[in-house]
Amino acid sequence: MTNSFSSPTDPALAQSFNRRWFLKDCGVGLGAIALAHLNAPRQAAAAPLPADPFLPRSGHFPGKAKNVIFLYMGGAPSQFELFDYKPDLAKFDGTLPPPELLKGYRAAFIDPNSKLLGPKFKFARHGESGTELSELLPHLSTIVDDITLVKSLTTDAFNHAPAQMLMSTGNQIFGRPSLGAWVTYGLGSESQDLPAFVVFSSGKKGPSGGYANWGSGFLPTVYQGIPFRGGSEPVLFLDSPAGIDRQLQSDSIEAIRTLNSHHLQQVGDPEIATRTRAYETAFRMQTSAPDLMDISQETQATLDLYGAEPGKSSFANNCLLARRLVERGVRFIELFHESWDQHGNLVADLKKNCTDTDQACTALIKDLKQRGLLEDTLVIWGGEFGRTPMVQGGNDGRDHHPNAFTMWFAGGGMKPGVSIGETDALGFNVTEDRVHVRDLHATLLHCLGLDHERLTYKFQGLDMKLTGVEPANIVSKMLA
Repeated sequence: MTNSFSSPTDPALAQSFNRRWFLKDCGVGLGAIALAHLNAPRQAAAAPLPADPFLPRSGHFPGKAKNVIFLYMGGAPSQFELFDYKPDLAKFDGTLPPPELLKGYRAAFIDPNSKLLGPKFKFARHGESGTELSELLPHLSTIVDDITLVKSLTTDAFNHAPAQMLMSTGNQIFGRPSLGAWVTYGLGSESQDLPAFVVFSSGKKGPSGGYANWGSGFLPTVYQGIPFRGGSEPVLFLDSPAGIDRQLQSDSIEAIRTLNSHHLQQVGDPEIATRTRAYETAFRMQTSAPDLMDISQETQATLDLYGAEPGKSSFANNCLLARRLVERGVRFIELFHESWDQHGNLVADLKKNCTDTDQACTALIKDLKQRGLLEDTLVIWGGEFGRTPMVQGGNDGRDHHPNAFTMWFAGGGMKPGVSIGETDALGFNVTEDRVHVRDLHATLLHCLGLDHERLTYKFQGLDMKLTGVEPANIVSKMLA
């Protein structure tokens, strides 16, 4: 007996079993499909109005950090002039590196004939920990016993935008959620009057990776970072138009919320909830943001500590604002200072960069500590990669170097007064306690009480996570 679903052998019969017959005669034609969709109840796809996405919530286990301040030094500071002194690099200054060292090495610009460049500044040991720092960091040298210095970071990318994406989102591809978005998705926020994730930018320009550094990727856009400007108006168009009083605006917001809630119940699109949240937060920020930005409320001693000046946009002002945001319960604050890409003019530019940032970064740690906030606040300082031990741009510059670079951390569960990791005699490769960016992300989430394996979001059928699918290890030596 022939199976009725087997392939027909008669040509006429075969013709009747083609695709057109299936769509025409089986009741699943395109018109029928469209009609069925239109006739279906709209409520079938509805989703209930979600709970407040920023309602404070506990992590997977008790974490020591509640807030994060990421001092992102965009462009990649030179570890050789700041943190990782190499006597052999000074000794062999002007000579070619060993050929075996460069085997398989990919640089952004320089060629294998580039000669070694010795460090340009003096180093000395400081504090009870004896941490070695450059003369360019006189302020940081006063708090070395409060920081965790890691000299063995490594990354996969050697150009700015992909490397910034990897540091910010765990992936070189654009469109992934940033670290700040993951943290606010996991923990919510204790501030109801300000965004959960705030971003400032200073220096020569914005980051090479652009807004994707603080984007939400495939997470609901409510979790993306909100850029703040300096001055009294941190967000454009925050002020009410002439003739619009607060009561009228409140009534308008309530009407918009009601309409958006009704639409959300119909279609279940979480971006509608994002829109509702944006209107409501903006309304509250009309009062809270100007108060936040008014640093003239601070004592003169505090302003002098940071080198901050009311009414002026600067990295120092941004550091002070970061402390004020932490006091107001904002979960994640990121300060981009994109000025560290010294392919040439290394000496002069590094001096300026450190003059612009060293005092304020140090003041932030001291200020948080004296106010009892450092224990709960995780401070991160660093860029996307390091610089080469070889020279670029004549005799005064360094190229991009992904094999080894330095970052420092303070508070929020980090072990103070320690220096972790080592590089080889020329600072080319990590030789001890290698910390990949994925390991760093796993460790930072751990400080916040979040398990990087369990902090996931379903996207395109996969349980996506910040640390991706490759192994990521928590660096226990960094933890208090």
